Amino acid sequence: MRRYESFNKGWTFTEGFSAARAGELLAGEVIQLPHTAVELPFNYFDEKCYQRAFTYQKEIVWEAGFEGREVSVVFDGAMADNVVYLNGEEILAHKDGYTPFEARLTPKLKAGKNLLTVKVDGSENPAIPPFGGQIDYLTYAGIYRDAWLKVTTPVSIRNVKIETPEALAEKKTVTARIFLANPQSQPLSGAVTVTITDKSGKVMASTKAEVSSDDLTLRLEGIEGAELWDLDNPVLYTLTAELETPTGKDSYSSRFGFRTAEYRIDGFFLNGRNVKLRGLNRHQAWPHLGYAMGRRGQEKDADQMKFDLRCNVVRTSHYPQSKWFLDRCDEIGLLVFEEIPGWQHIGDKAWQQESVENVRRMIERDWNHPSIIIWGVRINESQDNHDFYLETNRVARELDTTRQTGGVRFITDSELLEDVHTQNDFILGLEEQPGNNRGRVVLRSQSEITGKSEKVPYMITEYNGHMYPTKRFDQEQRQAEHVTRHLLVLNAAAGDENISGCTGWCMFDYNTHKDFGAGDRICYHGVMDMYREPKFAAYAYASQGDPEGGVVLKPVTYWARGERNIGGILPLIILTNCDYVEVKFGDLPPKRIDPDRQNYPHLPHPPVVLDERNVTPAEFGTWGLQWRGGVITGYVDGKPVKTVELAGDPVPGALQIEADDSELKAGEKDTVRVILRALDQCGNILPFFDDPVELSLEGPGRIIGPTLSSFKGGTTGLYIEAGNEAGKLTLKARCRPFGEQTITLTVA
Repeated sequence: MRRYESFNKGWTFTEGFSAARAGELLAGEVIQLPHTAVELPFNYFDEKCYQRAFTYQKEIVWEAGFEGREVSVVFDGAMADNVVYLNGEEILAHKDGYTPFEARLTPKLKAGKNLLTVKVDGSENPAIPPFGGQIDYLTYAGIYRDAWLKVTTPVSIRNVKIETPEALAEKKTVTARIFLANPQSQPLSGAVTVTITDKSGKVMASTKAEVSSDDLTLRLEGIEGAELWDLDNPVLYTLTAELETPTGKDSYSSRFGFRTAEYRIDGFFLNGRNVKLRGLNRHQAWPHLGYAMGRRGQEKDADQMKFDLRCNVVRTSHYPQSKWFLDRCDEIGLLVFEEIPGWQHIGDKAWQQESVENVRRMIERDWNHPSIIIWGVRINESQDNHDFYLETNRVARELDTTRQTGGVRFITDSELLEDVHTQNDFILGLEEQPGNNRGRVVLRSQSEITGKSEKVPYMITEYNGHMYPTKRFDQEQRQAEHVTRHLLVLNAAAGDENISGCTGWCMFDYNTHKDFGAGDRICYHGVMDMYREPKFAAYAYASQGDPEGGVVLKPVTYWARGERNIGGILPLIILTNCDYVEVKFGDLPPKRIDPDRQNYPHLPHPPVVLDERNVTPAEFGTWGLQWRGGVITGYVDGKPVKTVELAGDPVPGALQIEADDSELKAGEKDTVRVILRALDQCGNILPFFDDPVELSLEGPGRIIGPTLSSFKGGTTGLYIEAGNEAGKLTLKARCRPFGEQTITLTVA
């Protein structure tokens, strides 16, 4: 049967590349995949430092099990211009940093030792999408995703496409299109058996067919007792195809779900139910590590999007992302808008053809994910190009008839070749530009955007972002305006049945080119910072989830009289999913304040806003009088469910060290995030605390990032990577007001 196993360990990494030495094992650093060619500082660096060639090498010792079999290495992703050599001979070139490629070794393998060499060139080659213009993100060099050793019979299963026609029927049907690999052109005969099982292993259906070609379709009908894949009940099934030919046996498994997904003119419908899409855009980048994050970090991002930010959709801006991330979206019920690589620039005909191939590679990799609801087949924010986009849509529809296509643009009156008009609408904030006399417009009308009198399926794919970049430690008034802008768009989209939903820009801050961002190589566009620590605006999204999934009570304030211009804390936004709140200031009696349904009538959970409608400045103290603490309590069904106490005289109270998990896996590229927070005596983050903290780690692992770090807005972060041995990890943090504190993790 098939072998498919991790091929991440024991690589040798060397800077530079020489084709003449591709058959020679070079001296270098022994590393494990996923790997970034250059670990970067948090900010202020030259992004050109990784835009060059690097060499990865690994010895493969011939095994008896290779005899008569097909042997290959599958790379899930490497950035960006990749060439694979075996024993000094080139066997494959792959010019794309975001999709997998398979290097067939069989014809060149020999007895004894074999040397696999991979050239990875991180240069921004204008022949490769997304390059050729400026792009507002970084594309970090390296073999940054997993690699796999694949050993199969000479005739094997290359891919399987699973479809669920009439998924809403009581008795369900599955079609499985089986694609065979036959590189040796063996005569085709034998049989393939397809079996569907649930998570317990129970067989739901099975069928068998004779092999007559390298592309065959099997149909399983009358499946009873199967549940739908849905947001709150993401039920997954496994389809296993077993192939038996004269060359031997092979097996291929893929998960899938029963569901329908459709964008209509009156919204988005999942399983026939109207669902308002609410989400954020996500880059696949981390501080220091760039793209090279393993499974744990990928899954954590999905979990934070779904459970912390309470979003139901994510857009993979602006390229296909890790299979671990997509697998997790399947598991937790997070919808996905996936798109091809690109940012505004369209290259020449060869470039465009490579982009068409990106469509093909993306869809063939990901077509069985129930979480994916739409294919993005247009270069993000590009101009119209009729022939190019006619072809990307044609290929997408040919490969997958079950999903609609979209194409993200920011221009108006654009030619619509896709099924869904997906639009970046940055009108909010343009009232600040000189000469603008429209006033504050939250979203433009669909007709103004499309130039059409008739409605079309429509979705807002970006808003805010560069219109109002906000650091987590910026002044309180800016934080409040940042929050307000996100709330305004969420409210407007929720109130328009012709808008399927919206994905804000963006989930977290990210490193970028010198041409963008704040000049320190960071775009501060996120509702979280780069370490995924939430800004106030994150709670604009989190508060839209029902309290059963977690009570949110977040006042948008540092609670200080002199932080804002002129002074005071009004208007005070309290982001919450409670029915109402009680606010107590100093010795004054508590005062009930209801959510602001006047300004946010369409939100599931409007914020509570303290302003001249419900309080007076005198109630919250005027300039020159003593400043007091405050207490805010949230109520659900008439009962207090959460209280936030705000100190009138905040001082350092505690250093909180929080790891995402306390157990790591030895021998894998297992990396866990650790957040440090400087808290006041009430447990709130000290927003302007910026002292240095000295970090050290004992045990089988390493710190990723600096060992001497400064707090930014009261927090800082790091990553801990497990080593190859089991044992205990002890992280020590020494900081002036708090002394030394430790946490312990286990590597097993």
